[in-house]
Amino acid sequence: MKSTLLISTYNWPEALELVLLSVLNQSILPDEVVIADDGSTDETSSLIAQFKAKFPIPLIHVWQEDDGFRKSIILNKAIAKANGDYIIQVDGDCILHKNFIKDHLKNRSLNTYLYGTRVNIKEFFLKTLFETKTIHFNFFSNGIKKRTRAIYSVILGSLSKPQEEYSEKFRGCNVSFYKSDFIAVNGYNEDFKGWGREDSELVIRFHNSNLRAKRLRYVGIVYHIFHQEKSRDRFDINDSIEQNTIKNKRTWTNNGVDKYLK
Repeated sequence: MKSTLLISTYNWPEALELVLLSVLNQSILPDEVVIADDGSTDETSSLIAQFKAKFPIPLIHVWQEDDGFRKSIILNKAIAKANGDYIIQVDGDCILHKNFIKDHLKNRSLNTYLYGTRVNIKEFFLKTLFETKTIHFNFFSNGIKKRTRAIYSVILGSLSKPQEEYSEKFRGCNVSFYKSDFIAVNGYNEDFKGWGREDSELVIRFHNSNLRAKRLRYVGIVYHIFHQEKSRDRFDINDSIEQNTIKNKRTWTNNGVDKYLK
């Protein structure tokens, strides 16, 4: 069974560079990396080209024209091109713990999606972070908050069990699932425009399709680089789409990934 690491990005090559360096530092590599690029400039393309020469696995760049926040669309396009049977998804501002891929692959199970923990990197540390290209963090590291989330323990992590219900602790920046489960609900709903709810609405359809959720704690850790919040001008509209999915127990979106599948 092949695995794909999916990284979403938009016009922040400095952060993406650290993410890609942390991929190269993995104890176990995925079979490929696919970058879902929501309209970045040539600076990001040049960075990816440099890393392609360094990567021992395929590094695939899927780009679409910049026409506002269209994350659902680019993620569908990228996953449609992915060769992996299992998709591990992160944002392009999340540095991976060295065992991140290993932890997701070890904990995967049928009829279950995984979602993990993020440790926040503070704003004051960004200058040092980018100057030193820091990708190694732990409980004692400078520049992080909610540092108990940085505790790494396979033993404690093994205590987590699958749950039937959707959790408000879910974050789409650290999630994994079988590609077949993604296709079965027709992927991300492309009615979502602007920031908010596209990831949680997807996993609510997972639950409506009788998938379970397993939260990764003490394993599968990412370190989220501080940035200013994105515009929430469409949040109420997006929230209403999600509420409709909940109310009607939808398992399928008509505006999804199927249009990109062969």
